[in-house]
Amino acid sequence: MKMRLCLLAGAALMAWPVMANAEPYGLPPEAQVVAALDHHPNVEAARARIGAAGASAAMLKASTHEVMLSGSYMSRDVTGERRYNEFDATVSRGFRLPGKAALDRESGRLGVEVAQNRMEDVRHETALSLSDLWFDWLGSSALYHSDLANVALLDKALKAVERRAALRDAALLDVDQARAALDQARGAAAGTLAQRDQARALLSANFPDLPLPDEAPELGDPELPPEGVMRLYDLVIERSHEIRAADKEAQRLDTLAHRAKADRIADPQIGVRAFRERDGLERGAGLVLSMPLGGSYRKAQADMATADAGAARLDLMQARRAVEAMARSDMVNVTNRMAAWDRLRAAMTSATAAADRTARGYDLGVIDLTDLLLARRQMQEAVRSEIEARSAAIAAIVKVRIDSHSIWQGVDEE
Repeated sequence: MKMRLCLLAGAALMAWPVMANAEPYGLPPEAQVVAALDHHPNVEAARARIGAAGASAAMLKASTHEVMLSGSYMSRDVTGERRYNEFDATVSRGFRLPGKAALDRESGRLGVEVAQNRMEDVRHETALSLSDLWFDWLGSSALYHSDLANVALLDKALKAVERRAALRDAALLDVDQARAALDQARGAAAGTLAQRDQARALLSANFPDLPLPDEAPELGDPELPPEGVMRLYDLVIERSHEIRAADKEAQRLDTLAHRAKADRIADPQIGVRAFRERDGLERGAGLVLSMPLGGSYRKAQADMATADAGAARLDLMQARRAVEAMARSDMVNVTNRMAAWDRLRAAMTSATAAADRTARGYDLGVIDLTDLLLARRQMQEAVRSEIEARSAAIAAIVKVRIDSHSIWQGVDEE
């Protein structure tokens, strides 16, 4: 009877939460996650590239043409006359032909949008990394608490067997078997403790701005999102910044291809020239014009830009396929993980009931200790499998919510 009570106590310990947590799925508070993601080096570096893209857009708007000043001075000695001081000066500037400035502004604007979407995609990937590390910590912590409950139960069992052996009601072999089971359980607990501490260390090192409690939050039970899996599948595709970045990049390179074709006719350079010769006896001013005559180089440059634009359109097609594959994978993963957890939860319930019946049989003397320890080990294995399946199911749900941009969104999200 005491053994049965110990089994029930162990199951109760595993059922109690490690700590209360108001956030769904055992997640950290939303505001803390958003702040940690916003201050992650990868995200900040991507945000800095938006500033670089903005500066590039300003450069394109202004163009590379600048006012040029050139001049010369010479002292000329004319035979039979005298020495003359002469000079000339030219002020000129290049001008973009009609249509080129608009293309430059458009490519600059698209470059900023590409950088913005790439920053959001980097933030999305960083959020997935945080989620993986978080559930590594929560899952290993839940396993550790389960192993501790198992150790406590086997420790009580060993003491009970030792008392019975002292009263010559149990063999020394039973004591050895109970002690071996306890040592094995302690070894398993030490292993899960190492996994838990390693997971926490990795999480803390990669996201130092995210405050971590002393104990991991309760893992909780997985629940299907209220929006429905199919709706989240659509949102993964609709809100994908990877697709948006590829789309804007394709538009930008297409604009640059049109710009390269327009640049086969080079921009003219127009200026004013003034000169003074023979110490002022000859003076003059006029307009100057220079214009490169485009040849094979400019044609090859336009061909290269056109090829880059074509490749970008294919990259966009691949990005769409990759995101659609990810969305479909998320949907299948959530469904299958939930089914696996449901089956393993039922298996845990059956294994616990079997261990309880075995304990009653042991108390009545109709079942020996070997069968009891076997039933207890099978129950513990079922408990661990349920925890692992529950953690995987919750992680799959959180992933599809991150991929659909339903949680952990920052101020930069449109």
